[in-house]
Amino acid sequence: MTPEAQLSGAAPAGTEPTPSIDRLHGTIQRIAANVEQVLVGKPEVVRVALVTMLAEGHLLVEDVPGVGKTSLAKALARSIDCSVSRIQFTPDLLPSDITGVSIYNRQTESFEFRPGPVFANIVVGDEINRASPKTQSALLECMEENQVTVDGETYPLSAPFMVIATQNPIEMEGTYALPEAQRDRFTTRVSIGYPDAKAELAMVDEHAGHDPLRDLRPVADSGEVQALLRAVRRVHLSTEIRRYAIELVTATRQLPELRLGASPRSTLQLVRAARAQAALSGREFVVPDDVQAIAVPVLAHRLVLTSEARASRRSATDLVRQLLNRIPVPRGDSDGERR
Repeated sequence: MTPEAQLSGAAPAGTEPTPSIDRLHGTIQRIAANVEQVLVGKPEVVRVALVTMLAEGHLLVEDVPGVGKTSLAKALARSIDCSVSRIQFTPDLLPSDITGVSIYNRQTESFEFRPGPVFANIVVGDEINRASPKTQSALLECMEENQVTVDGETYPLSAPFMVIATQNPIEMEGTYALPEAQRDRFTTRVSIGYPDAKAELAMVDEHAGHDPLRDLRPVADSGEVQALLRAVRRVHLSTEIRRYAIELVTATRQLPELRLGASPRSTLQLVRAARAQAALSGREFVVPDDVQAIAVPVLAHRLVLTSEARASRRSATDLVRQLLNRIPVPRGDSDGERR
């Protein structure tokens, strides 16, 4: 598929009929309500997680220990009746512990491939930045190409495929900063933050008699999710919205506070996430608000600040918001005017 087709969302020839977003919206709402039973008082975090899933992307959850990073990942995974695996990243974890390994079978006198935990629909990578950079890189091919290559043989991964990785801030002892190439593979990054007093009280009451995560049941199966993903690909994206997304991404490369701006991959991820945001809102077309609602989670973690900007306590999040306030928003009409 050409880059133009990827941006416009043209459906490949020969695809099966896809239900409308309106018919599938109930499935989205059920998944959201299920996850919110576990992650109390954080609807925005749940929104970003669902957008990432609908955009066929991967989610990075970064925050201090104990705020619910792993609970979010597990709740989303358990809300869908599909294969789920969990990888606990540690300093001694090897790449083959993730992807799998070829083992010699004496009876058949041949090597047999033993798949690793990455061969699942949803892979939860816990504390990914506690593993060595070599082990972290084992996820690169999986996340970008949905396949694994071991000993010269390529093995396709299941569809849908989503990585939900958690990490502690790099200031925490015993962590390795994710390389820029791997951060760029994550569609979105989200920080959960501490709950407010009301939400924390509700959480205490909810967990008093039982564990909501343990009692969570699937509310959708992989077939329903596949239908959702096909429907999201068909969400209409106008030329003006595409230009707006490209202008946002291009502007990050011109900011003096940044040593590295957003890549062209970011543009593709931004428009996919905008379609997913539109679907989450029950619409079959993208409006500028969809791009704005997801721009920070999609772009901020890809930006690398200069040392001067870090010394001035600037943040990538603030810079993206600054661009959103500065760049003219398309009206959404056919004449292409801006407001």
